[in-house]
Amino acid sequence: MKTELRRRTLLAVSGAVAVAGCLDAGDSGEANDETQAEPTDGTTDDDETDGSETNATADTVHEGYETTEVRVVSADGDELGAVTAAIADTRDLRTLGLSDTEELPSDRGMLFVFESVEERGFVMREMDFGIDIVFADADGTITDVHHAPAPEPDEDGEEEHHQYPGRGQYVLEVNYEWTTDHDVSEGDVLEFDLEE
Repeated sequence: MKTELRRRTLLAVSGAVAVAGCLDAGDSGEANDETQAEPTDGTTDDDETDGSETNATADTVHEGYETTEVRVVSADGDELGAVTAAIADTRDLRTLGLSDTEELPSDRGMLFVFESVEERGFVMREMDFGIDIVFADADGTITDVHHAPAPEPDEDGEEEHHQYPGRGQYVLEVNYEWTTDHDVSEGDVLEFDLEE
């Protein structure tokens, strides 16, 4: 059975802070659940690739994860952007997050799924690239958007300036500045299907 969730563009980070992901302060019995923040592609138009590398990366990124198409729509219903997101819906997957992802294609992301709306905190643990962290409530309405740059070489991503708090049941991680490029903001909605 599929449950369609319509979410507004803006997810809030909530709870305690975890490295490169989310620390769940929720009531689901998974207190101190740490999840990784989603890394961005990190490539530019100046990077030299033949296209096959990007396609190979897209095919193998988050291999073994269930995925869902996440659409971001405005309050008026206009589609602002979409990504194929790996689903992080267990404590282990949320703790790992994007920390072991070398690069994130521009059409990919990670959707963190929790049992309820709670205050949460995300950090950039072991991240090699920057991401946008979007928090959404139970209806998918975006409550907050953070632009999280990659940690410096001498940082582990858990420093205070790499902590991103917010409130939500869903957190979407996409490439750095993806939300800016797609005019995504608080009040927009995330739409996606989850298998039950």
